[in-house]
Amino acid sequence: MATYVAENVSIDPHAQIDEDVEIGPFCVIGSNVSIGRGTRLENGVTIMGHVDLGRYNHVYPGVVLGGEPQDVSYTGTDTRVVIGDHNVIREGVTVNRASEKEDGLTRVGNYNFLMAYCHVAHDCRLGDHIIIANNTLLGGHVHVHDYASLSAGAAVHHFATIGSYSFIGGMSTVRHDVPPYILVDGHPSKPRCLNMVGLKRNNFPPDVIEALAEAYRLLFRAKVGLDNAWDILRNNCQLLPQVNHLLSFVQSQHEGQHGRGRERRMAA
Repeated sequence: MATYVAENVSIDPHAQIDEDVEIGPFCVIGSNVSIGRGTRLENGVTIMGHVDLGRYNHVYPGVVLGGEPQDVSYTGTDTRVVIGDHNVIREGVTVNRASEKEDGLTRVGNYNFLMAYCHVAHDCRLGDHIIIANNTLLGGHVHVHDYASLSAGAAVHHFATIGSYSFIGGMSTVRHDVPPYILVDGHPSKPRCLNMVGLKRNNFPPDVIEALAEAYRLLFRAKVGLDNAWDILRNNCQLLPQVNHLLSFVQSQHEGQHGRGRERRMAA
């Protein structure tokens, strides 16, 4: 199918627009932008800077992709935003280009749902199948792993890592890494329970859920310590790959600074 471009659209002649793209009125698309086939831009979308927007994405009114990082140290380097395929990006979402402090890339994966007025800051890395509800704010350098869910109004501290299949409660202040499979909530957020609903919805086998529940109990309720938890779960034949992943994540978190594993380079 041919690309459809509405009236009152500003597209730089150097932009690369694939087949079967729909571009609504009052969109502005810069020179270093590429848009994959099947993607639909509603009215008033702005894409600036160096942005690669993949295939079959649906971008709603007022979205701004590729704005300069809100980092006072940024000096204008041609950093990038790369967005994968089949994402839904709702009204007013902002995804900023990277700073110059890592590899110059802000990345959003595939099949993600970013609800209205979310902010994805510079150098963030989002995996696949993530849900981020309205008005959630990701600080710079935040990593969100696959199948994580962030409820409305959550604020995530820079350099935090959100583990896979985790859940963040609404209006939470997330200052620390969020372990995989865990539900956190509060000000600041704390582990509250296993994300049982998310695990069941994603067809985790009962034995895996049981082992993860025991790992959660040992780590966050009994507080036996990481080494003891490892030994107990091994002796109970519950050291499954998912449990190992959880324990390894927590170990990395402990090795970091301020509860954020990726800040270990700054630790004393």
